[in-house]
Amino acid sequence: MRLCLIGCGEHARVAHGPAQARCAAERPGLELAGCCDLDEERAESHRRDFGFARAYTDAVAMLETERPDATCLVVPIEKTCGLACAVLERGIPLLVEKPPGKTVEDVDALIAASEKGGSVVPHLVAFNRRFAPLVRELRRRLDSAPAVQHVHYEMTRVDRRDPDFSATAVHGIDAVRFIAGSDYAHVRFRYVPLPELGPGVANVFMDAVMSSGASAHLAFCPVAGVVVERAAVHARDESFYISVPMWAAFDSPGRLQHLVRSTLAEEVAGDALPDGAALFEAGGFHAEYVAFLDSLEAGRPPAPGFRESRQSVDVAAHIRRRESEYRA
Repeated sequence: MRLCLIGCGEHARVAHGPAQARCAAERPGLELAGCCDLDEERAESHRRDFGFARAYTDAVAMLETERPDATCLVVPIEKTCGLACAVLERGIPLLVEKPPGKTVEDVDALIAASEKGGSVVPHLVAFNRRFAPLVRELRRRLDSAPAVQHVHYEMTRVDRRDPDFSATAVHGIDAVRFIAGSDYAHVRFRYVPLPELGPGVANVFMDAVMSSGASAHLAFCPVAGVVVERAAVHARDESFYISVPMWAAFDSPGRLQHLVRSTLAEEVAGDALPDGAALFEAGGFHAEYVAFLDSLEAGRPPAPGFRESRQSVDVAAHIRRRESEYRA
């Protein structure tokens, strides 16, 4: 299988490159054929450091020359839709960084491109929290626990003064859907602007009812004093607390606690899981590549795809527009 990469920026270097290199070492049939970036030096650096055969500065030229069996797209959100459509319209399976677009219109364009001609081009939206080993372990335990009643998800960052934090908040929005095993039915938003820190800077809070009937509260504080992502999940007689080890978080390498009627039944440390403790492993980047490649080899659709990711993008877009309510 020949794999190409479009986009060799910082995110590709710290998360995707190590995952690609590890997959190539684990899979003798996987060839890292070509990587592309508008910056020639970045493309060449990625090629050299992670084992790609050739470097390009023109994505279309790379696709036409290499004829890859799959492509990974790691570019700014504003460029994602156009480049993803160019890959999909050639029938090339695609792993695309999240979010797959800023708007539901972007996602709908990707759905149309992937389904053009009557058959679906295999694709995976890399919502890496779904693949983080500790989150997967939590989801596995929830599958045999009583129904989820409530999820509390907290995401804090340090000095993130982005006018639009929704492109990062979408990770928490999607993680709650995955953890709860349910879509959002109704969300109310509350915003606490912090204008002294810059235009658009705000703490954002979501109170939600899921389609399963569970409730959820999400808190996004981008200019706090610590980088953490934590969740509490409550079911009848059982509760779970998880610290997700994202981006050198204070909680790294993370942990999962499972409590039954106020007694700690088990605690799992992030570095005790077999996947590894490096960022690209603990953060789920390696696992999402494994899931993508395994699905292609088995001939089954990778997940999540564009249709499954659409609601997460839609809810995040409500935050961008500073809307007060979302209804499915």
